[in-house]
Amino acid sequence: MAYTAAKHGIVGLTKAMANELAAHGSRSTQSRRDTWQPTTHRRWQDANRARDILARIPMGRWGTPDDLATAILFLASPASGYVTATTIPVDGGWLSR
Repeated sequence: MAYTAAKHGIVGLTKAMANELAAHGSRSTQSRRDTWQPTTHRRWQDANRARDILARIPMGRWGTPDDLATAILFLASPASGYVTATTIPVDGGWLSR
């Protein structure tokens, strides 16, 4: 329950920041991901927890930093110039379940 409340708080903060900063030419977005990285490696060291997480990812694999990089490149490019106040899930379909 605490995770859900915190996550929705971040979504709301992203939208509020977008509303406040858009007039100044700044955009606000966030990305959700399940990628292997040094700061989260403990999740994957526990075989039971790793199995349970993987079973919930429709793509059936962990995300990689390269998976997230494409979203970052998009957001940093002129192609996303009119994108703001949104969450881009880079999660292999996790949120679809």
